[in-house]
Amino acid sequence: MNAPVVVRRLFDWKVRGFRWVEIIGVVLVAAMVFSVYVAKAGAARESALIGDLERQIADNRQRVRLLRAESTRLEQPGRLEALSRAAGLAPVDVERQAEVGALDGLKAVEAPAEVTPRAVYVAPVEDEPPALPAVEVAQ
Repeated sequence: MNAPVVVRRLFDWKVRGFRWVEIIGVVLVAAMVFSVYVAKAGAARESALIGDLERQIADNRQRVRLLRAESTRLEQPGRLEALSRAAGLAPVDVERQAEVGALDGLKAVEAPAEVTPRAVYVAPVEDEPPALPAVEVAQ
């Protein structure tokens, strides 16, 4: 048999009125359509995950900014000085400074008046994880 004749017979071979070449072509097109669908579904899922991560990053940046502002407010020298004076703390006088060897002979200072600590509660903000437990602060 001649090669062109074999190829011609393959293209002419019919099953229930359809040539085998057409059936194979339809199957291949269906496989390509399905693979494109699967790839697009996977890409959409990844895109949703990326969007969720970007939203979480933006939320965390906002929280970091708020925490830095709160830290700055809490570390203000005037506020710390007022808290230390309320607790009975003051800078050491020059006369009270001593060398290391003279520490044993120093007179003990009376303890400052006891300050009762109070609990500070942080109100939860919507769409944020639960706040840390209450912290006792002396004032």
